[in-house]
Amino acid sequence: MIPANYTDYRELARKRLPHFLFEYIDGGAFSETTLRHNEQDLQSIGVRQRVLRDISNVSTNTHLFGQDFALPIILAPVGIAGLNARRGEVQAAQAAEHKGIPFCLSTVSACAIDEVRSGVNQPIWFQLYMMRDRGFLREMLARAREAGSRTLLFTVDMPVPATRYRDIRSGLSGGSLIRRKLTRVTQVMRRPGWAWDVGLFGRPHTLGNIAPVLGDKAGIDEFWSWLGNNFDPTVTWKDIDRIREEWSGELIIKGILDPDDARQAAALGADGLIVSNHGGRQLDGASSSIRALPAIADAVGDDITVLMDSGIRSGLDVVRALALGAKAVMIGRPWVYALAARQRAGVEDLLDRFASEMRVVMALSGCNSLSDITPDILDLSPSDIKAQLRELQQK
Repeated sequence: MIPANYTDYRELARKRLPHFLFEYIDGGAFSETTLRHNEQDLQSIGVRQRVLRDISNVSTNTHLFGQDFALPIILAPVGIAGLNARRGEVQAAQAAEHKGIPFCLSTVSACAIDEVRSGVNQPIWFQLYMMRDRGFLREMLARAREAGSRTLLFTVDMPVPATRYRDIRSGLSGGSLIRRKLTRVTQVMRRPGWAWDVGLFGRPHTLGNIAPVLGDKAGIDEFWSWLGNNFDPTVTWKDIDRIREEWSGELIIKGILDPDDARQAAALGADGLIVSNHGGRQLDGASSSIRALPAIADAVGDDITVLMDSGIRSGLDVVRALALGAKAVMIGRPWVYALAARQRAGVEDLLDRFASEMRVVMALSGCNSLSDITPDILDLSPSDIKAQLRELQQK
């Protein structure tokens, strides 16, 4: 199959990856209600078609945090993404750089930050969690600075790890240790292409950034145990304020769904925030990101740069998010599926398709630049989003 869109890449990834890896990427928390709503709510928002306008110079260029980019898209941090292709985060960072957009590396990546940085010409963005082990936290901040990173994403919606039923069923985190390992080995044997490319030649299979803490032989099982013990449920805005004091570059708070939290992020001096429900992987039943976006964008105005993730599956979705107040979006699952299916070439192709889709939607809605993308181009639905926008416009 020649992949034409996100759905095709997802299917190719499903056929290539061991079951536990695919389920980890594909799944969400509990019954996955929020995961489904992320996509459904975006798809329910229509776009008004406009005609007989000069759309000969459509541009997707944008300016974020002092830099120019070719698209208002960032490759989001995804845990253990590097296991989906040989040294996968390096390949994804190279694809992002080639296409002129940012790449953000996860704290729990397979490839360490210095390895990814050595594979590209420009510094990458880095994502961090608040950990109980403050020494590890300070060490990661130092390593990010040494790698030249200027943009730090601090994820705040994971004070405790959520329950993800698919991970339990697939053998990633459920059952006894021996049973999990046997289950995963069986799944790997059914995917010889992955076993050869990643299992054999993609070593080491450690989590690069936390290997110094766990030891070079630490793998997925040790990672789950360490992660569960080190997320910090006591974290407050005061802790984020200390990070702001220690980090001289751009600080972006990831995981905001409430306008009051958005105002707090702006008040502590963050440069940006990301309207996000962690891709439906944390609180099942939480609002979809696109439903939460308009009120948050209105609450902070131009005080802070608003980004969005969770549910973006096409260039059309990007335009929808921009029209409702985001300056750019992050994509996670789409780039990981493309990486699993066709490695770096897949990620580059996916980004080309997003860009092409954006240009088509912009042209047919009468937009030549991103500044032309406003709520006026939308035929809004569901009704509560439409009512919310009317309320905001009356203020």
